[in-house]
Amino acid sequence: MLPAGAERELRLDLFRGLALWLIFIDHLPNNILTWFTFRNYGFSDATEIFIFISGYTAAFVYGRAMLEAGFVIATARILRRVWQIYVAHVFLFTIFLAEISYVAARFDNPLYSEEMGIMDFLKQPDVTIIQALLLRFRPANMDVLPLYIVLMLFLPFIIWLMKWRADVTLALSVVLYALTWQFDLYLSAYPNGFWAFNPFAWQLLFVFGAWCALGGARRMSRILSSPVTMWICGAYLFFAFCVTLTWHLPQLNFLMPKLIEQWMYPITKTDMDVLRFAHFLALAAVTVRLLPKDWPGLKSRWLRPVILCGQHSLEIFCLGVFLAFAGHFVLAEFSGGGVAMHLVVSVAGILIMSGMAWIISWYKHSADKSASRKKGAVGNADMAGGGS
Repeated sequence: MLPAGAERELRLDLFRGLALWLIFIDHLPNNILTWFTFRNYGFSDATEIFIFISGYTAAFVYGRAMLEAGFVIATARILRRVWQIYVAHVFLFTIFLAEISYVAARFDNPLYSEEMGIMDFLKQPDVTIIQALLLRFRPANMDVLPLYIVLMLFLPFIIWLMKWRADVTLALSVVLYALTWQFDLYLSAYPNGFWAFNPFAWQLLFVFGAWCALGGARRMSRILSSPVTMWICGAYLFFAFCVTLTWHLPQLNFLMPKLIEQWMYPITKTDMDVLRFAHFLALAAVTVRLLPKDWPGLKSRWLRPVILCGQHSLEIFCLGVFLAFAGHFVLAEFSGGGVAMHLVVSVAGILIMSGMAWIISWYKHSADKSASRKKGAVGNADMAGGGS
């Protein structure tokens, strides 16, 4: 059942845009500014935010389309969106390879090709391109879109099930997640290994986002508003912070009981460890409590750039991948710049992403206004013709 009202949820745009900024910063190798991203202070990172919000917004938009136009029409719209994402991935792959190859050849440094994972392409370009089209070969930093494509392919089935029984659908998602861990389910990658983000595991976060969008969040509101919930979430976030602190300060390892270490480790990102999922849930619960839907700051011009990035996430994500490698090149070639260079590269990348988001928004707004004017002019002409 869809929640009432169709007003755009600016909090989702805000945090999806923030996730894109954090992903860009985290993709810059040895970037000092990663200490300002929360991946160093807990188990989860910006990827969880991006996938959850993607599931939420996709279910909200296409769930309403399925309710109003039916399963077939909604499925056609979803598949059209999947095709758009796939084409964006192919273009991103092609231009990204060109960018890396040019820099590696121009500066006679094959390490760029090795670090970004395109050596197999240079050895067997014909085979590698086919594998890339099948989403099995991906250079570094290009793992999110293939995951998103696969999850979106199953969105019609997910929404259809949720229209029948939302809680049962979420339970089935949990079962698949558990089976993934029990039987080591995964998708293979080329030339060897497996997907960096296992769709069998990460689907839980996507489905949970869809469940929240289709009424689950409203039903959880009483639980989220409970002080007990906030205390539990706060305690878990503090526990995660203390654990990650031992990663950065090995001299504190003696504070970690061996039994807890044996139980926790490894906290894998590939299969979205349950500790990562729980950490994201705790962060989300605290955020919803501290940042209400009607918070005036969401209309602030200072937050406008990050909100615009969130509203045009596909384009900004692709741009961020290009900028991350460009930043990697600058930091590698001018390593003597120190903290100042890291700051300049990171801020410049964020400004470029924000500027592109503003241009896209301005263009779409202008196109919509032009279309409205033409429609109005045609309507006036028809009225004039009908009255003669």
